[in-house]
Amino acid sequence: MKPTVLLIAGFALIAIGEGAVTHETVAKVKEAPAFSSQYSAKGTLYIPYAEIREPFMAWYDEEAGNSRIDYYGGIIILSKSTLAFNLHDLTVFAGVVKTYQLSKEGPAGVSRKLAPVTTETQLNQEMCLEVEGDSESNKVDTQSILPDLTGFECIGEDMVSGHTTEKWRLVVTNGDKVNKYTMWIRYKKNPQDPTKSIALPIRYEMRGFNSLLGSHYDHYYLEYDWYSYEAPAASVFQLPENMTCTSFPGPGDKHIYTFNPMREFMQNYETHVNDAFEQFKQTHNKQYQDPSEHGKRKDIFRQNLRYIHSTNRAGLPYKLAVNHMADKSELEMKAFRGRQYSEGYNGGSAFPYDTPEMHKVPDSMDWRIFGAVTPVKDQSVCGSCWSFGTTGAIEGAYFVKYGHLIRVSQQALIDCSWGYGNNGCDGGEDFRSYNWMMKHGGIPTEEEYGPYLGQVIILF
Repeated sequence: MKPTVLLIAGFALIAIGEGAVTHETVAKVKEAPAFSSQYSAKGTLYIPYAEIREPFMAWYDEEAGNSRIDYYGGIIILSKSTLAFNLHDLTVFAGVVKTYQLSKEGPAGVSRKLAPVTTETQLNQEMCLEVEGDSESNKVDTQSILPDLTGFECIGEDMVSGHTTEKWRLVVTNGDKVNKYTMWIRYKKNPQDPTKSIALPIRYEMRGFNSLLGSHYDHYYLEYDWYSYEAPAASVFQLPENMTCTSFPGPGDKHIYTFNPMREFMQNYETHVNDAFEQFKQTHNKQYQDPSEHGKRKDIFRQNLRYIHSTNRAGLPYKLAVNHMADKSELEMKAFRGRQYSEGYNGGSAFPYDTPEMHKVPDSMDWRIFGAVTPVKDQSVCGSCWSFGTTGAIEGAYFVKYGHLIRVSQQALIDCSWGYGNNGCDGGEDFRSYNWMMKHGGIPTEEEYGPYLGQVIILF
């Protein structure tokens, strides 16, 4: 079977799911495969503990000493001139952060970052920031989005996304922590030499277990959508015409999250986390009772720090920063927030049934059997439970009346019902949502408005 090669923007893209080498050929591979030293790839970084799903696009040319990784390409920010949910009122912007690692530029390499910046005088103006390497021990190196598989061992085959893959694993023990790194690979026949195979990345995962705390302290994985083994065009690593860069203070290793966030996930690098946590403890006078508590708080801080910087890369019209709550768990934060209660009449009707009629109700009733309930959803780190209760009631009532199940948009409620007293991700109430619906003639479906994002889409 001949491999499928697509030519897009000068790259030869391999369709990952087609034309794989047979199991017999894969079984002959003894050493850990090496990926191409020149490639382009597209995928998504997932960090479950931090509720992060971050798409990326990468270009890598080790021979030229250049790499580039773009984050959040294609994510949209919706703005509106009214509080109606008419989609014709929406304006769409694309937000993306571009990072460059140029190891052969200057005496010790240069890192650059292009990102939209809003000031008092400009809106979403792309700006370039630059950090230079300052020594041989702190030089700027190229950044791959694929791990070095040296030391990995093949532990068999596995099914990933419906395809048979080869599974490679490396286990690293450091004190009480055991980290398991796993890479799933498929193979493609080399079009230039059919006797050789090309390794295609499918998925890379890290799971960290702390035996002292008895918990998984870290977990992240990368899904690769497509991969090109050819050298990227040199123009990919060049700045836009007439673009100048502003020097950023401090050495490059102090700005990992800003200029090269992928380094943490490929080289198991955490010096920047240690430094940030020490600064956090000093700034907020944090003291922990024992090493176990210290380790637990540091791991929580790590995930919150990832969330902060990932959100800031999304090109949103606001920025997050570390505060004194950055070492608190989600359960602790829920206790701090408590329950919002509004006194007075809530607009609801009196309960229409008396006690004798209540005895006629069956002991149990499962509406799922009738197809009247949409799948269970996850509100993520957004305090929007009120919107899920509201939409669930609407979906159920619609099914009872029309016999057809629809999915209406929680996102529309948290974005648009502020004028009726709801507060987006910081709480709300169902009766306020119903008043908003009656004012604007209903609520859009999820298909019309878009998926739930776990955060407010800023309206302006």
